[in-house]
Amino acid sequence: MVEKVCVVGCGRWGRNHIRTLAEMGHLYGVVETDGKTRESVQNQYPRIQTYDCVDKALGQDFDGYVVATPAETHYEIASVLIKHKNHVLVEKPITLHVHEANDLVSMASAAKVNLMVGHVLLFHPAIRKIRDLIREGKIGRLEYIYSNRLNLGTVRTEENILWSFAPHDISIFQHFIGQKPEEVVSRGGIFLQPGIHDVTMTTLKYPGNIVGHIFLSWLHPFKEHRLVLIGSKGMLSFEDSTDDKKLVYYEKGFDWVCGEPVKRDGPTEVIDYDNTMPLAEELKYFVSHLDGHPMKIAHGGNGVEVLEILERATRSLLSSDDKSAPRTEKISVPARDYFVHPSSFVDDKVEIGKGTKIWHFSHIQSGARIGRNCIFGQNVNIANNVRIGDNVKIQNNVSVYEGVELEDYVFCGPSMVFTNVTDPRCKYPQKGSDHYRKTLVKYGTSIGANATILCGHTIGKHAFIGAGAVVTKDVPDYALMVGVPAMCCGWVCECGQRLPAPLDKVAICERCRMKYVETPDGLHSVTETGASDIDCQH
Repeated sequence: MVEKVCVVGCGRWGRNHIRTLAEMGHLYGVVETDGKTRESVQNQYPRIQTYDCVDKALGQDFDGYVVATPAETHYEIASVLIKHKNHVLVEKPITLHVHEANDLVSMASAAKVNLMVGHVLLFHPAIRKIRDLIREGKIGRLEYIYSNRLNLGTVRTEENILWSFAPHDISIFQHFIGQKPEEVVSRGGIFLQPGIHDVTMTTLKYPGNIVGHIFLSWLHPFKEHRLVLIGSKGMLSFEDSTDDKKLVYYEKGFDWVCGEPVKRDGPTEVIDYDNTMPLAEELKYFVSHLDGHPMKIAHGGNGVEVLEILERATRSLLSSDDKSAPRTEKISVPARDYFVHPSSFVDDKVEIGKGTKIWHFSHIQSGARIGRNCIFGQNVNIANNVRIGDNVKIQNNVSVYEGVELEDYVFCGPSMVFTNVTDPRCKYPQKGSDHYRKTLVKYGTSIGANATILCGHTIGKHAFIGAGAVVTKDVPDYALMVGVPAMCCGWVCECGQRLPAPLDKVAICERCRMKYVETPDGLHSVTETGASDIDCQH
């Protein structure tokens, strides 16, 4: 059965919906009040039904409606459609007021229908790819993000630049970060029309010391749609205004060595992504949820959240012209969403993620960054500027020295030892990068009790370092390391089970049935190698 969609509104963006739905085979109706426009659409798509008002389109066996009318009409039209138990996609902004948006969400919930918002850039293949890269840890912990949306025109007379374009960028920020900003500050300039801002700069400060800014202007000499993300390990840049629309990864940043920032200037990588049209992907998503299955992207709740932030930015923007008004918009947030035992000390300028627990007699030194849901046992010391990912567990009596970085899901057993100096001397203090070496422990690695990791090495993901082992060289992914010095004596599955010896270069975990293939440079999961001739059962 083909899902039937009716589009309400034949303006510039409504025409895009009409054309795309027709190409997909889902356009069955159009509502347009202007007679000439309605006649033009009917001539172009003779098989569809056209109506001059929404009421006449109700009860016509449509599975869903797209509302692409002016924003001031969104609430009235969408509320009528939802009350008649119809699934609805409303163009951005969902409404002009938060209370109206909340009403629509409540109505949709009561009617058990889906309410979607036209945040089309969330379906851009590059934005989807960036979100995947963030989740995979490609750039480490997200620290800073900015969007420049600049051009000469089109100037709107009914709304300012903030309301015209910021919903796109706010929705992207929320999609990447997943938390509401603690503070919103917006400033701008009025040049063409009284009371309508032509240029705005909005700064958003999020929990976890993530900062973003959105620069908007329709008075700019050239077109620039650029999105940049800065992380602890690298950076991403996407330029949507260029012909090639490149998504580029820069292995750049700073590492702390002996308390001094040392620039990291690695290679540049062009990231490939699917060549699909965002509007088509958005409408495919909408059509696929006309069965009532709950939406995870661009649903009504997301629309309310974007509108709340947009209203806060507007209040801040208008207050900048009124010197007696408050200068910023803030919301109250919990003082602490992690646990620190009273016997432990946390210095100033430390970042600790939500859900982390720090137990007895531990010390977290200045500059340290600790992820979410970590657990630190008794007598743990985290030195200056150390980076620790999410869901890390550090057992009793462990010191993580400056220069050591632990990625997500790393386990450090009791009394294991990290070092950060190659030839320590008390009489002759060592200074500079010639003596200090960085140690990287990758995703999912386990380090046994009393093991020692000599500095300057990388421990591969999901490796397993046996109790008492002394690691003196780089460790491959999934390697089982034992002895002094530690040697690879086999392989370990991601789940922790020791793998049997590979048969015809393939090893299958007896516990979880995940498959691996052995190559000249080590062991890899089947999904990593992309080997199509091996059937992964995981």
